Amino acid sequence: MSDASDSRPETMIEALRVKRNVTVGLGVGVGVAVLAYVVRVFELLGPVVTGREYPVVGPEGWFLMLAVVFATATTLLVTLVLTGVRVAQLAADS
Repeated sequence: MSDASDSRPETMIEALRVKRNVTVGLGVGVGVAVLAYVVRVFELLGPVVTGREYPVVGPEGWFLMLAVVFATATTLLVTLVLTGVRVAQLAADS
C-alpha cells in the first residue's frame, strides 16, 4: 500500500481511493440524471400520455427534483461499488 520512501503512512481513505470514487460517481450520477431529464422534458421517447396534474412547479419542476434524487442515488451506488472493488483488490493483495 505504501512505499518505503513515503514518510507519511497512508490513511484508509487514501488506500480505498474514496475521493476518486466519489468524483467518478458524481460524474456518472449527474450524467445519467441529465440524460434522463433531457429525454423526459424534450419528450424524446414520445409524449407522456396521462391526465396527471403537477401542482406548484409543473411537470418539469417535479422531474427536476426527481433527477436530483436520481443523481444522488446513482452517485452513492457507483461510489460504493468502486470502493468495494478496491477493498477486494487490497484484500487479494495482502
